[in-house]
Amino acid sequence: MLGNSSKKSKGSGNKVDTLIGHETEIVGDVHFSGGLHIDGVIKGNVYADGESDSVAIISERGRVEGELRVPNLLINGFVAGDVFAGGRLDLAKNARVRGDVYYHTMEMAGGAEINGKLVRTDDVQQRYLGHEGSADEPGREPPGEPSLDIDADVVPGPSAEPDPSTEPDRQS
Repeated sequence: MLGNSSKKSKGSGNKVDTLIGHETEIVGDVHFSGGLHIDGVIKGNVYADGESDSVAIISERGRVEGELRVPNLLINGFVAGDVFAGGRLDLAKNARVRGDVYYHTMEMAGGAEINGKLVRTDDVQQRYLGHEGSADEPGREPPGEPSLDIDADVVPGPSAEPDPSTEPDRQS
């Protein structure tokens, strides 16, 4: 049943194709497709190859010391490295992530911890679409960023506060 690649269902995210047991330690990168369940330790990067419905589950006893690039990810263990989830990311109550988290859709349970940045990937991609030139180019900001430049040719006008001498008396 495990590792049977001849009978791949369309929803391979619903089954476990590869299991890394709780007494197993892998040193090196892991490439997988389908479903990966981690109860042990991986000291290396974890990559889902090819399938947008691939899923990795890191159990409460699981540990990954490296980068994770998986479309759909459920973390209930420890990750020391950046996390890239292009689809869905679920952080269960025992999840501990030490690194930046890039996600499209995320659900985080109470008790889960992230020690790093949270970056919603579709915002970043849309934000820079169609931008010509680099962000370092003087006078250019990425679309959607407010400009804080002050134009030296503009002379400040009168105060926006009303003049009390011209205001009619109002009684409350």
